[in-house]
Amino acid sequence: MAKVCQISGKRTRVGNNVSHANNKTKRKFFPNLQKKRFFLPSSGEWVTLKVAASALRTINKNGIEATIQKAYDKGTLTF
Repeated sequence: MAKVCQISGKRTRVGNNVSHANNKTKRKFFPNLQKKRFFLPSSGEWVTLKVAASALRTINKNGIEATIQKAYDKGTLTF
């Protein structure tokens, strides 16, 4: 499965390791993904999502249902 956050859409980025001699080699920057279960009170069921740590902060602030609805409208969340 791809390393993509289902809420924010964050994905792997590509950059360079730069040595002291200014040699550049490719590297990857991975998002801090966590597999987390959330309870949806409206439907009374549990949902498992792969979310970035920054998206967990958003969920704590705005609530799971509002965050899922916003991600679904944006197109990053698909079931």
